[in-house]
Amino acid sequence: MKKIQAFLFSQKIAPYVFVLPFIISLAFFWIYPMISTISMSFHKIGNGYSEFIGLANYEKLLGDGVFHTAVKNSVIYTILTLVILIPIPMLCAFLLNSKSVLGKRVYKSILYLPALVSVVVAGILFRYMFSEMDSGLMNQILNFFGFESQEWLKNWGTGMFVLLLLATWRWTGVNTLYFEAGLSSIDEVLYESAKVDGANAWQRFWYITLPLLKPTRIYVTTISIYAGLAMFLESFMIYGSNNSPKNIGLTIVGYLYRRGIEKNDLGYASAVGLVLLIVALSISMVYLLSSGMFKKEDK
Repeated sequence: MKKIQAFLFSQKIAPYVFVLPFIISLAFFWIYPMISTISMSFHKIGNGYSEFIGLANYEKLLGDGVFHTAVKNSVIYTILTLVILIPIPMLCAFLLNSKSVLGKRVYKSILYLPALVSVVVAGILFRYMFSEMDSGLMNQILNFFGFESQEWLKNWGTGMFVLLLLATWRWTGVNTLYFEAGLSSIDEVLYESAKVDGANAWQRFWYITLPLLKPTRIYVTTISIYAGLAMFLESFMIYGSNNSPKNIGLTIVGYLYRRGIEKNDLGYASAVGLVLLIVALSISMVYLLSSGMFKKEDK
């Protein structure tokens, strides 16, 4: 027993003992599923049988128009969420960090509250708000101002608007807190020195705030890219199912769900999932490389 304790608590072995739970969970929940998914993507899998078909699933993807629609919807949604959920939260954080704003904690709480609402509940609420019937909240507002009711969820443009509005409502507060934390880490001495040198508010923001917020900005952008490409439940709940009119709300994950769960085509769904992984990793790596995240700083 003493030998075992001495072995576990030795300076060479102890670090590996501490990281062992993480290694086991990583192997069990990520590496093994990844290897299985890669293997399944080269098979045709049905009820009780599995047949190796090589690259047939990937060749099928190239000519699959529904898959192309899902990719287009996911990419456009991701780009638009980045356009909205990076500058607006950054501006909100900048305003909250101002000394002239009173009741900062109240505003932070109000901004963060939507993130605490379940996606299921939020999706159902937005479905009823943007109902095509005259009784829908948004159509009531349009009718009040003399406009005709709209079929919000049956057109691509208005459907995408509803999805973006839901994302903006839920995640503006979260990203604001990220940026506010980044702003709080900036030394006030830098701003005071800039004031002494005659820099105005815009110059202080451009030459001090933005450069020092770079790590936070990169982090928020990276997780936003992943969240945009992986979006599924929001669309599912807003449309009430995974079958939106003309697939205007279909995403890559939604198509994976359709093929793997609804149609029980696990081999093809595995190929869709791997393509999603490659796309997400490629976009993230290109962004990180272009932002200079992996460059060594000169000493």
